[in-house]
Amino acid sequence: MNIGLCILAYIIGSVPFALVIGKWGYGVDLRKEGSGNLGATNTFRTLGKKAGILVMVFDMLKGTIAVLLPLLIDSSIHPLLIGAFAIIGHCYPVFAGFKGGKAVATSAGVLLGYEPFLFIGAILVFLLILKFSKYVSLASMIGSLFTFLYALAEYFFWEKDLALICITLFLSSFIFYRHRENISRIKNKTERKVTWI
Repeated sequence: MNIGLCILAYIIGSVPFALVIGKWGYGVDLRKEGSGNLGATNTFRTLGKKAGILVMVFDMLKGTIAVLLPLLIDSSIHPLLIGAFAIIGHCYPVFAGFKGGKAVATSAGVLLGYEPFLFIGAILVFLLILKFSKYVSLASMIGSLFTFLYALAEYFFWEKDLALICITLFLSSFIFYRHRENISRIKNKTERKVTWI
């Protein structure tokens, strides 16, 4: 059953909402536009706010639904592990040639389903960094780093949830890895800035 949950979470994560909304709603294949990334940021930049918000919400829901699956069927497997498979599915979707997004929205959805307070904190950090830097990529990476530092502090001060440390370390590392090209562009001052915040 646990293996089945992992597979199901991966399949849920693999649903490429950016591709679906782009093709069905706008006649646009986002894999061939902008950064070619099937995530909310490329959708915002290519198709506008309405499509971007839809993709962001649906991509977050993939993570939230996945992390709640073990609770719904009373499984003993840790919810965060199932959430991690949804994130992997989002980044390497079987339904889109294994070329997906950069893990940010689905990771946020996992946090929303597992620890809403940490989710709110990460969103606030993301928005703060985005406001001053105008870089979505930098805000995403700093936001993910915040989640790991928060989990670390929570464990050492209140002896809570070692699993949260492990998963936030994985998420933060994975998000930094997925943004390695963005890091190079930030260093070279060629990274595209947002104008809507």
